[in-house]
Formats: sequence, structure tokens, C-alpha cells
Amino acid sequence: MRVLVATDAWRPQINGVVRSLEYLASEAPSLGAEISFLTPTDFRTVPLPGYPEIRLALPSIGRIARAIAAARPDSVHIATEGPIGWISRHVCQTRGYPFTTSYHTRFPEYLAARLPVPLRWSYAALRRFHNGGDGIMVGSPSLEQALKAHGFRKLMPWSRGVDAELFCPRAERPLAFPGPVFLYVGRVAVEKNLDAFLGLDLPGSKVVVGDGPLRSSLQARYPHVHFLGTRTGRALADVYASATSWCFRA
Repeated sequence: MRVLVATDAWRPQINGVVRSLEYLASEAPSLGAEISFLTPTDFRTVPLPGYPEIRLALPSIGRIARAIAAARPDSVHIATEGPIGWISRHVCQTRGYPFTTSYHTRFPEYLAARLPVPLRWSYAALRRFHNGGDGIMVGSPSLEQALKAHGFRKLMPWSRGVDAELFCPRAERPLAFPGPVFLYVGRVAVEKNLDAFLGLDLPGSKVVVGDGPLRSSLQARYPHVHFLGTRTGRALADVYASATSWCFRA
């Protein structure tokens, strides 16, 4: 089975969408599936306003149509609601390719945190985007229930896993922060409401792993918080093993 994944999120971004797709590609052959990708690396890109580390693709209908035809997919999976995602959806609908979508990010809340856009407008656009496919993959029961309440249909679970050999309890704590250690892992951006965590009066240490447009300003406002930047693999596992309590937000 050949599956083409169309995504606006791709390397060198480090986020939950990219990680999920990378693991999908590595595990799919054992399940008899052949995965190929349509990503921003295939097109000219520009920096996303307010988030310059993310490159926004500028694709055309013709180029995406040719790319899908060349991949000869049995199905297309559209992972994001960006330019690649919307145009891929249009091509699939007009040319008869079966497709699914996935809902990774609470985009209406993300947009409302930055611009005066009513949530109902954003949810209306996303319902149109996602409900047109053969199914919407979601990562948790709570997200499934939230989307049902907003009128999303054909929701399908796509659970996540953890590398239990890498991320596992340890007797030692590799990083010597004064305890207890409270950890946040995720994007350092306005929609994450990090002030709610960083402003708490807590004993011990607060640690933030991740990067984003608010990192510099938050570091200046909270000089006693340990901002470690982006960490992956063993370095990230060391931070988790050193924490007493943690919060992860994709």
C-alpha cells in the first residue's frame, strides 16, 4: 500500500507533528505500507510572520497535482491545514484521490491568542477542511470529544507511543537542579500560556525545554527559571529523569 503524506510541518522544525511523521515512516514498512512525503522542501518558502523559524510553503495547484500523480498513492494523508494541506485537499477532491486528515494543533485557540479572530470562524474553516475526507485522525480521547462538540465527524484514534527504553525511571538524576524540579516541554509561544506556570510560587526549580518566539522575553522576565532550549534523544531523556513533575504540550 502506498501512502503519500502531505504536510506543512517538516524538518528542521522540532515538534509533535514532525516527530509523529518521522516515526510513522520508520514503522510503516513493517506493516506493509510505503510512505512518501510532500513537504515544504519541495517548494519555495517564506518565514511565517511572528514565527520565523517556521517556513511557509508557496505551492501551486499544478505542482502539487503533479507530485501526487507521480507518487501514485493508494491514499493521501493530509497532516496539516497549511498551504500544502489545503491545496492537496483540493487536488484529492477534484481528481478522486481518497484522503484522510489529522488534527494535531488546536489552531483556533492558537490564532485567537495572536489575532482578534473569533473561535467560531476558525472552527468553521477547519470543519470544512477535515470533514471533506474519509476520516480525521486524533491523538487522544479528550481531543476527540472536543472536536465532536465542534461538529467534526469520522474521528479515528491515532494514539502516540513512548520509547520506554530511552524514557524510563532512573535511580539517579543526571541534572543537578535544586528539587523539587518542575518541568515544561513544548513550544515557547503565546498559545501555551507559560506565564500560568512560570508565575507560580513553587519551591525548588522550574525548567523549560523548547524554543519559540517568546523565549527571550520570558527569560528576561523569569531570570530564576532554567531555559534549556531544544533537546532531543538522550539529552531530553536526561531532563525528564531529573524532574519531579512535568507538563508536555505539543
